[in-house]
Amino acid sequence: METSIVGVGVGITDRFRSVVEEKIARIQTLASRAQRLDVKVTHRVYRNGRVPDETVELTLVGKGPVVRAEATDGDKFVALDLAVDKMSEQLRRAKEKRVDGRHHPRGAHFEKGSGALEGIDVLPASADVLHAVATGSVPIQNDEEEAYSPVVIRTKSFDAEWMTVEEAVDRMELVGHDFFLFVDVRTDHPSVVYRRKGWDYGVIALSTQAPPAEALAS
Repeated sequence: METSIVGVGVGITDRFRSVVEEKIARIQTLASRAQRLDVKVTHRVYRNGRVPDETVELTLVGKGPVVRAEATDGDKFVALDLAVDKMSEQLRRAKEKRVDGRHHPRGAHFEKGSGALEGIDVLPASADVLHAVATGSVPIQNDEEEAYSPVVIRTKSFDAEWMTVEEAVDRMELVGHDFFLFVDVRTDHPSVVYRRKGWDYGVIALSTQAPPAEALAS
């Protein structure tokens, strides 16, 4: 498996590269089809007296969905250990879910006969949530801003992806998040699948339709 290591605001030593090569053996065992692992180390310094820290982001690319994990600590070696633990746990859970799903289907699944979604709750978004999304009233602090705030919301933008609810659930489990944003291929509605207690999942969908994938590609 190819490995790429980059540093932002911090140098990458030969010792750190050696430790990365040792640690990723666990990931290779759980993801035999992986082709590349990107490791990004970011050093952040704060102006409000907060102790500087190191964030290690891992991105696993292979024949399947991209898997991501990250962790932050004052020591980049500790942050690396935490990120590897997170990714290993995500891969292990996804593997167990695939094996268990073949024998005992559970969670979200589509009944071809009735055309119904089983094992999942489809809930409409509230008027307050729709208004907040439409007006952008949720306060956001960009990564570049150093002013102190008790709540920091990081922003990321991704291309729209059309997929089924079942595929969105699998992708959410791989990235290790509690939710996943996608466009439902059956309805063209922007939707969010999220994890509930146990193995239950829920879906929130906007009533507006997204433009077809062909229109975005042209």
